[in-house]
Amino acid sequence: MALNKTQLISHVAASSKMTKVDAEKAVKSTLDAIQKELAGGGAVTLIGFGTFSVYERSARIGKNPRTGATIKIAAKKVPKFKAGKALADVVAKKRSASAPKAKPKKKR
Repeated sequence: MALNKTQLISHVAASSKMTKVDAEKAVKSTLDAIQKELAGGGAVTLIGFGTFSVYERSARIGKNPRTGATIKIAAKKVPKFKAGKALADVVAKKRSASAPKAKPKKKR
């Protein structure tokens, strides 16, 4: 299941006892702050959650999959997210708890 922006706002409102209007302002303000910092080439670090940063991809040569012709792919900046240890640990625990257990292999 994926959480969309509307569901996130509802969750923030319910967990913080805010109105949905106030929660929407808070979520939008947070996302705007992250976007502005990344647009300026900076990074946003949320201890325990992760770091948003800007990564610069270098120019490269690629192939058009339809024609096979070589094309130049321009350099560009892209957003990047690196999960913090606390988030990575929570995801790993959740995944290992919900993952089906592997059957032991029989020895031959």
